[in-house]
Amino acid sequence: MASSQANLEKMQLRQSYRNLWHTDLPNAIQADFPYCCLSLWCGPCVSYMLRKRALYNDMSRYTCCAGYMPCSGKCGESKCPEFCLATEVFLCFGNSVASTRFLLQDEFNIQTTKCDNCIIGFMFCLQQVACIFSIVAAIVGSEELSEASQILSCLSDMVYCSVCACMQTQHKVEMDKRDGKFGPQPMQVPPMQQMSRIDQPVPPPAGYAPQPAYGQPYGAYPPPPAQGYPPPPAQGYPPAGYPPAGYPQAQGSSYPPPGSYPPPGSYPPPQGYYGK
Repeated sequence: MASSQANLEKMQLRQSYRNLWHTDLPNAIQADFPYCCLSLWCGPCVSYMLRKRALYNDMSRYTCCAGYMPCSGKCGESKCPEFCLATEVFLCFGNSVASTRFLLQDEFNIQTTKCDNCIIGFMFCLQQVACIFSIVAAIVGSEELSEASQILSCLSDMVYCSVCACMQTQHKVEMDKRDGKFGPQPMQVPPMQQMSRIDQPVPPPAGYAPQPAYGQPYGAYPPPPAQGYPPPPAQGYPPAGYPPAGYPQAQGSSYPPPGSYPPPGSYPPPQGYYGK
């Protein structure tokens, strides 16, 4: 009675989980198509591997159906956990898949989306309807009803196998995420100071030197210095400190000093140049 109450409390607590599966059931095939095919054709083997991996390969932690069924802990799991797990996945395949799912949900606080719940619920309802049709067909003895029940049973089995394969692929992808098998994302979010805002007329540069806005004269570039910083030196011509010290220059005169160019004696006198 106490275990049933504990399981009921776990189910109620599971409804308040806020994390989501890395991939939902409809997209599980796209997430890992080869593994989904393996889960479809060899479901019990995949269920064995996933349960062992969910326990971090520590079979000393194994309990039949992960402790969610009344038989849990009463099947001698501590003596031979590998054999008990193999028996579970072959004889109680549906319970083994569901138990691994509950184990991951409780570990990572994962909730099941409404779409996933609808798919799982449709699978259960279809199985129940197929079972009811088979019972009615056996009681009535109608051949038409018997054929309809067989078709419905075949359809329910196909849905059951495909949904379980997607569920196991979903579990595998989630454990890949847990174990860090997903590499770094190719596109990283830029730092906050590099992201533009709507209220900015010109977005800030990202890795380039700031450029003047369209229509702004280049005379206003660079922008005025921020408060607390010394102003840049004057950009007049010639710059301060030029010409260098020691250069012949008349005091108070501009550059170059008058009479210093051209130097005397560098050209012939006018008379000799235009001599007769």
